[in-house]
Amino acid sequence: MNLLLWILAFALAAVFIGAGIAKLVGTRDQQINRTPYVEDFPQIVIRGIGVLEILGALGLIIPALTGIATVLVPLAAAGLAITMVFAALVHIRRGDGPRAALPSIVLALCSVFVAWSRFGPYPL
Repeated sequence: MNLLLWILAFALAAVFIGAGIAKLVGTRDQQINRTPYVEDFPQIVIRGIGVLEILGALGLIIPALTGIATVLVPLAAAGLAITMVFAALVHIRRGDGPRAALPSIVLALCSVFVAWSRFGPYPL
C-alpha cells in the first residue's frame, strides 16, 4: 500500500505542478481558450490558484522524501482536495456539465485517499 501511495503522490504532484505552471505562465487568452472558466475570475486569482497547486504538489513530495515535517504530506493532500472540490463546484455552477467537473472530482478523491491514508493507517 505504501508503494501505491508514493505512486499516487508523485502522479498528483505531476498533475498539479503542470496545472500550476500553466496558470502562471500562460496568457489570459490562452487560459480562456483552454479552460473557459478563467474568464469568470481576475487574473490574480488564477495565478494564486496556480501558486497553491504548485505548493500543494511540493508538499506532497518534499517532506516525504526528506523525512522532515512529514505531517505536511497529508495536509497538502487535504488542501489540494479542497481546491479540487471548489474547482468542481465552479464547473457545476457555470453549467459546464459533468464532463468538465469530472477531472476535478477524480483529483479530489485521489487527494482525499492520500490524505486519509497518510493521516491514518499508513503514516510516513
